[in-house]
Amino acid sequence: METTTTIEPVQNDCETSESNFVWNWWPSWRPTSMSLLKTTESKILACIQNDLWARFVTLPYQDRIWTLTVSNKMARKPPEQVAKTPLVMVHGFGGGVGLWIRNLDALSRSRPVYAFDLLGFGRSSRPHFSSDSTEAEEQFVNSIEQWREAVGLEHMILLGHSLGGYLATSYAIQYPSRVSHLILVDPWGFPEQPQPQTDQSLGKEVIKRPGPPRWVKAVASVLSHFNPLAVIRAAGPWGPGLVNRFRLDFKRRYEDLFDDDTVTQYIYHCNAQSPSGEVGFRAMSEGLGWSKRPMLHRVHLLPPQMPLTILYGAQSWVSSSSGEDVAQIRNQSHTKVELINDAAHHVYADQPHLFNEAVENICNTVD
Repeated sequence: METTTTIEPVQNDCETSESNFVWNWWPSWRPTSMSLLKTTESKILACIQNDLWARFVTLPYQDRIWTLTVSNKMARKPPEQVAKTPLVMVHGFGGGVGLWIRNLDALSRSRPVYAFDLLGFGRSSRPHFSSDSTEAEEQFVNSIEQWREAVGLEHMILLGHSLGGYLATSYAIQYPSRVSHLILVDPWGFPEQPQPQTDQSLGKEVIKRPGPPRWVKAVASVLSHFNPLAVIRAAGPWGPGLVNRFRLDFKRRYEDLFDDDTVTQYIYHCNAQSPSGEVGFRAMSEGLGWSKRPMLHRVHLLPPQMPLTILYGAQSWVSSSSGEDVAQIRNQSHTKVELINDAAHHVYADQPHLFNEAVENICNTVD
C-alpha cells in the first residue's frame, strides 16, 4: 500500500464567518486561509514514514472531521489474524493532527493509529457552538461518537491531551463499551477552581498563596469578553510573528525536523481561522482557564473495570495531584498515574521517546 493522501477542495462550510462586519473585513487583513493551513500541514505530514491515509470524514449533519490513519507498511497480518485495537489520539486546545508528528510512526508500529482535528479546530468544520457549557461539551462528544461510527471503529484505545483528555473522559463516560483503555495526557479541566478560604473565627478571607497581580486580573477580566485566540486574529499581519515570538518553545521541540518556522506557522494557521471550537472551550471554562464542570465530579461514572492511565509531564503546570485524586475516587481500580521526567505540558513533544514508549506499553496491555 502506498502512502495516500485524499485532497478535497476546502468549502465554505468548513469555516464559520463572524456576524459583524469587522470579522468580514479581517480575513483579508489576516495572512491566513484554510489553503495555507493545508500547505503548512502537508509539509509536516511529509515526515511520516509509514502508510498515511488523510481525508475528511463527513458526519451526519455534514460537518467534516479532518482525519489521519497511520499504519505500519512492514507489519502485514495474515487475514485470519485479528487486527490489534486501534489507538485514537485527540489533541488539546488550539492544536491539530500535525503536532503528533513525533509520535505517529512510533505508535503505529504494531497497530493502526487514528488522529483527527476536533470539531471547530484545525482543518475540521467550524460550526456554531453553544454558549452553554453542558451543550458545548455535548457538541464535542457527539462529534467524536459520530466520527467513530463513520470510520467504523468498534473499540479503541482512546488517548487525549489537555482539552482532548477532558473530552476523552466525557466520551468514555457516555460510551464506555467503545473504550478498551483510556489514556489521559496532562488532562485539562479536572480540579475545581480554588476558592478563597474564610477564617471563621475572624470572619476574614485568608488566601493560602498569593493571587495573580492586579494587572493580570485586569487583563484576564478584559479578555474574558473575547474568545481565547482573538489576540492572534486581532494582530492581523503581525500574527505569525507574534506566535513565532511567544511560542518559541514549540519551534525548539521540533527543531530536529524543521529548521524554519513550519511548526509555529502551523499553530498560527490552525488558530487564526474563524473562531469555533474555541467558542465551545470558552463556554466550558471560567476564570483563568478552569472548567465550569470539573471532571473530578464525574470521573466516578467511568466503569470500575475500564483501565485508565494518566501521564503527566513532571515539569507541567498541570498538577498530577488531580491524577492521584482520580485514583482515590476509583479506589485504585485499574488506574495508574505516571510522570514523564523532563517534560512539561506538551509531554508528547518534550520527551517523545519516553512518551511513545509509555503509550506503546499501555497499548500492549490491551492486545
